[in-house]
Amino acid sequence: MTLRVAVLISGRGSNLERILVEAERGVLAGVCEVAVVVSSRAEAGGIAVAAQHGVPAVVVASAGRSTEAYGRDLLEALEAWHVDYVVLAGFLRIVSREMVARYRGRIVNIHPADTALYQGAHGYAWAYAAGLRETAVTVHLVDEGLDTGPVLAKRSVPLAGAATLGEVVARGLRVEHELYSETLARLFVGEMKVREGSA
Repeated sequence: MTLRVAVLISGRGSNLERILVEAERGVLAGVCEVAVVVSSRAEAGGIAVAAQHGVPAVVVASAGRSTEAYGRDLLEALEAWHVDYVVLAGFLRIVSREMVARYRGRIVNIHPADTALYQGAHGYAWAYAAGLRETAVTVHLVDEGLDTGPVLAKRSVPLAGAATLGEVVARGLRVEHELYSETLARLFVGEMKVREGSA
């Protein structure tokens, strides 16, 4: 048994790429299947990434939509694919309360900062502007708040010597790509054990 996963994106799909590779032949192989990629933007580069891996991608455009209205359309799209977990990978929309309720404990996000110190977008820009010598990447479950859900994993990102924002982002992404797949694998293996125990 493998878990069916939807990956939600808005951009280039670098975390998506790593998840797909790990699901094919890495730590997520035999643990989960990426059933669908859902993008909030038709021009997102991650759509091509999904196609390269033979994974269906659908666009649920979010421009000009309220969180709740968009959330209803997103839920409809997800339920058509019968997914067990929703993985946010550079998804630039707030998740609706209805969606949190539907998938409570089964929506995972990666955040480019320590969620106790900084919430919201542009975590690397925040760390760079503050001149931090170290920041963090956090994987957490999504709840009704902004980056307030239970933390599943956190890893530091050393920034000493990073002279530009681009260098900060590059260092952070290296950590993100490793940490996200590792954390998802632990979470999904635990879920499978629970299901097998209750079968």
